[in-house]
Amino acid sequence: MTSADHYRTLAADCAARARNETDRITRAEWDLMGARYRRLAEQADRNATMDIVYETPPQRTQPQAQQQQQQQTQPENDTDKS
Repeated sequence: MTSADHYRTLAADCAARARNETDRITRAEWDLMGARYRRLAEQADRNATMDIVYETPPQRTQPQAQQQQQQQTQPENDTDKS
């Protein structure tokens, strides 16, 4: 089962709960939850069509990491110059 199918199943469950609910506020909440799951299913379908490949960046060696560190210089105190 794909994630989109899973979200559609949850949306259908929410719709069934909304149909059986007598309280209008609770029914509206179930309807809203179902709409959100349908939206997630649509997004999952779009994501499934994308070809994204994640490549781990190469590890930096210790000398490169040391080169990137810089020391801060402290400003000279003007009262010491007198």
